[in-house]
Amino acid sequence: MLRTPPQLFQDFETGLITREQLHTAMSFHARGLIEEVQEAHENPLAAWWEGLLARKVASRLAARHGEKRVRQVLTALAEIPDFFPAQWLWNAAHPDVPLFCFLRLRREPIFRIVSIESKAGVVFVTVEYGASGKGEATRESFTLRHRPLGGLEVAERLF
Repeated sequence: MLRTPPQLFQDFETGLITREQLHTAMSFHARGLIEEVQEAHENPLAAWWEGLLARKVASRLAARHGEKRVRQVLTALAEIPDFFPAQWLWNAAHPDVPLFCFLRLRREPIFRIVSIESKAGVVFVTVEYGASGKGEATRESFTLRHRPLGGLEVAERLF
């Protein structure tokens, strides 16, 4: 499983990886971003349509649950070590990155938030990710709890 940039920096700071290993891993992330930009350049209509749909869904999520709560959910999911979509969610807490950037509705691998429910201080989240075909996506549910100093953390993961 590919480690996210924050996880890589933590590994470097604790001495688990060398500076060269950090640079190699970060260059892999950079190549992935460049490939996505190239794909958008090669097919601007599909990229525009994907962005439009993602903006609509992000706007709906923010209206229902608040942008802060949605970002907290995404940040908590990004901290799961073996969660595949974490490679796109790792900077969800950064307010300058638009919320729609974290959703991948049609372009594979997809990432969708199916539901967010808050009950008695606990947040229940269901997401889909992976293949975009009908019934091919992986669906997981998570129970999140509030941290004492703010934010959310995963308390339970249900496959």
